[in-house]
Amino acid sequence: MDHPSLPQRLLAEFLGTALLLVAVVGTSAMAAGLSPGDAGIRLLQNSSAVALALIAVIYTFGPVSQAHFNPVVSAADWILGRRTGTGLTTRQLAGYVGAQMTGALAGTMLGNAMFDRPAMTVADTTRSGGHLLLSEVVATTGLLVLIAALVRTGRGASGPGAVGAYIGAACWFTSSTCFANPAVTVARMFTGTEAGIAPGSVPGFLLAQAAALVLACGLVRFLYPRDSRVPAGSPTSNPPAGHQRCLSRAETALVSSRNRPAGTPGARPSARR
Repeated sequence: MDHPSLPQRLLAEFLGTALLLVAVVGTSAMAAGLSPGDAGIRLLQNSSAVALALIAVIYTFGPVSQAHFNPVVSAADWILGRRTGTGLTTRQLAGYVGAQMTGALAGTMLGNAMFDRPAMTVADTTRSGGHLLLSEVVATTGLLVLIAALVRTGRGASGPGAVGAYIGAACWFTSSTCFANPAVTVARMFTGTEAGIAPGSVPGFLLAQAAALVLACGLVRFLYPRDSRVPAGSPTSNPPAGHQRCLSRAETALVSSRNRPAGTPGARPSARR
């Protein structure tokens, strides 16, 4: 897809985040009805469904918006790409975060309504304790480092499966069940399902996710100092799909032809773009 406009990208972020919350809330409601007496089975149902849904929405909207669906992912993209011009601009960051927050709230309301629940209910599930906040730091840091590692080493095409697998696993290996997303955290205040989080627990989770953002950016700059991407708008820009813009087929063919040695079958003279 060739350079989607900002409105297209914001709509993709809104829809992708909304569908992610529909999956979170909907699977929680469904699992509660199917397995009311077995918390382990409910977690298995929730984590597997959400991981698969995340893979699907990344494949669907990744070519349009890079499939962030998460304010800390967008913030990391802005922070890490400022020096090289490969990340979001400040204006784009504000738009992305706004689209993600409103999409998360809309998805929560839709998920509630689909299971004949009030569209918005203040959650009463308290999630407090240092171990939960530590889990959020670990879960969020791991997610951000994973995405940056894929992007900076040219393996963005593996993003959907890798991110989905990580989230599904982190639901099990963290005591917080891996929120790792400020938009998801805020939106889950408004569901009465097991996925909810009481308002009093939200500030701690948000602070833990912000701390993870700082930690992850430091780790990425140390471990992956070179970004394989080039500044947006460059004629040779070719970020991998999933979390970066994709070249159109025509552009890919043009770049390929330019890279062929003279005399190679199929080589063509360079054309002005």
